[in-house]
Amino acid sequence: MIEKKKFKLSIIIPCFNEKSTIMEILKRIDQSLKNYEILNFEIIVVDDFSNDGTREVLKQLSNKEKIQTYFHDDNLGKGAAIHTALKYITGDIVIIQDADLEYDPFDYNKLLVPFFETNADIVYGSRFLGGGKYVRIHFFWHYLANKILTFICNLFINLNLTDMETGYKVFRTSALKSINLKEKSFSFEPEVTIKLAKKKYKFFEVPITYNGRSYEEGKKIGIKDAFIALKTIILYSFKN
Repeated sequence: MIEKKKFKLSIIIPCFNEKSTIMEILKRIDQSLKNYEILNFEIIVVDDFSNDGTREVLKQLSNKEKIQTYFHDDNLGKGAAIHTALKYITGDIVIIQDADLEYDPFDYNKLLVPFFETNADIVYGSRFLGGGKYVRIHFFWHYLANKILTFICNLFINLNLTDMETGYKVFRTSALKSINLKEKSFSFEPEVTIKLAKKKYKFFEVPITYNGRSYEEGKKIGIKDAFIALKTIILYSFKN
C-alpha cells in the first residue's frame, strides 16, 4: 500500500478550448488539496491547441513551481495530451482531471482512499454507483452508449465496471507506465482500461459527483466517438 503521508500526487489536465473554466478548475483543485492536506503534488496542464484564448490564460499562470504547462502545435486529442503529460510526471499516483467543471476535485479523497487502504492499482470514479453529492441528468443516448460500451468492454476483460468511460481515472504511476498507450482521441479510455486489465492490475470504483455539460455549454464528445470507442475495444481485446 502507498503511505498517505509520503506519496506524491500528479494531476494531469488535458485542455482544449476551456478559457471559461480552466482557472476555476485550478482553484477547485487547490482548495481540495488543502482540504485533504495533500502537500506533495504537481499539476501538469497540456493545452491541445486551443483557439479560444485558453493558451493565453495558461501562459499567464504565476505558480510555476506546482503547475507545469505544455502546448501542442496541433489539435491532436485528449489521449495525445495525456501522452505528453506522462513524459513529465514524477508522482506515485496520477489523477486525470478534465479542464471543464463536470468532475469535482473535492472527490479526490474518495478516489485516493483505495490506494492507501487496499493496495489498489487503478481507481475509476463512477457516475452510476450512487453516493456522490449529485449527478446531473440529461442525454439518454449518451447514457445508453456509455452503458453499452462498458458492458462490451467488461465482456472482453472479465470485469464488472459500471463506468468505463468516466473522465475520473486514477492510476498507480508504475501501472500506467507499464503499458504502451497509442490512442490520441477519447479512445484513450477503453485502450487504457483493456491494457491494464490484461496485466491483471487491481481495479476499484468509487462513486463521484458529476455535473455533465450540454453541447451548448461546451461538451465535446459525440456519437462518432462511441463508434471509435467500440472499434478500440475490439482492437485491443484481441491484440497482444
